[in-house]
Amino acid sequence: MEVLIKKLANLLSVKSLVTLALTVTFCVLTVQNAIPDNFMNIYTMVITFYFVKQLNAEDKNGN
Repeated sequence: MEVLIKKLANLLSVKSLVTLALTVTFCVLTVQNAIPDNFMNIYTMVITFYFVKQLNAEDKNGN
């Protein structure tokens, strides 16, 4: 139960909320076939940063 609460708390961090908001926006723009180039660049940078940081955190916890 503690693990579930901790994961929910992490999901509510600003970083996660921004990533989720950008992902929803990306999905909506994809359906509308109206993705601006600038948005695609920003979205790619944010998603890359999020997953690289998450991967680094898991490596530190695993070692």
